[in-house]
Amino acid sequence: MKDRLVTLIGGGGFIGRYVAQELLATGARVRIAQRDPREALFLKPLGGLGQIQFVAADVRKPETIARAVAGADAVVNLAGSFSDMDGVMAGGARTVAEAVAAAGVANLIHISAIGADPESPSAYGRAKAAGEAAIRAAFPAATILRPSTVFGREDAFVNRFAAMIAFLPVVPVLRAEARFQPVYVADVAQAVIAALRNPAVSGQTLELGGPDVQTMGTLIRWIAGAIGRDPTILELPDVVGGLIAMGGFLPGAPITRDQWRMLQRDTVVTGIDGLAALGIAATPMDAVAPGWLVRYRRSGRFGTHAAA
Repeated sequence: MKDRLVTLIGGGGFIGRYVAQELLATGARVRIAQRDPREALFLKPLGGLGQIQFVAADVRKPETIARAVAGADAVVNLAGSFSDMDGVMAGGARTVAEAVAAAGVANLIHISAIGADPESPSAYGRAKAAGEAAIRAAFPAATILRPSTVFGREDAFVNRFAAMIAFLPVVPVLRAEARFQPVYVADVAQAVIAALRNPAVSGQTLELGGPDVQTMGTLIRWIAGAIGRDPTILELPDVVGGLIAMGGFLPGAPITRDQWRMLQRDTVVTGIDGLAALGIAATPMDAVAPGWLVRYRRSGRFGTHAAA
């Protein structure tokens, strides 16, 4: 990877920042492309002189993507959105793949998600599936990576539940039996690097999941224990969860309607186990998460691990 130029579309996001760090460690040159490059400037000190560059780009504006991928040896598409799913994850994926093909770029990695399915009950799942189809149509040799729910220090998943558990004496749980296979963000980043290095996976779709399958209820209880809290866990029946989701358009709603639809299907590996195929040992959540969840304990890192 040394001295190869890799464009990361959405490189300043949650997963992108980890991919950028892994690439910089290999000696690759990294071009961060996103709508507001200023939001990714925190990455600049991580690279050597001239090793990292920034460019303004929007997957909904083909001319900006054409500039972002020009001269690149490889492109990683990490762009995602919950506010404009079709524009970013479906149409945007097509824009990226067509630009990569036109520029003669050798390698394209596309980050999708477990649950991508044209028949998905959620708009998110359908948009992800449309993006995959667009990638395959314009650049058949692309490697598609489908992570399960991704966790890490900056995530909006484990941290959201930890904050809720720390604040509320009673924690309601929707779809308590829904199953997840959370995958560590650093493992996802390593999978991207391994896929870039391994031409044997070109054209394949690989699913990325962690070593443990958990239900929503089990996950909530594990987080509570990790931060030394002992709230009352209230598992709500689906009829109540559905009613709560109906108000998902309201500010501050705990869940949107589309997120509720996403919970109707398990988020677990059912296809090719990508981490195993790429030679990456999956990291358990309990091996890393307590290191940042400590801030949710009553006395922070000076408190005890057990519930008070």
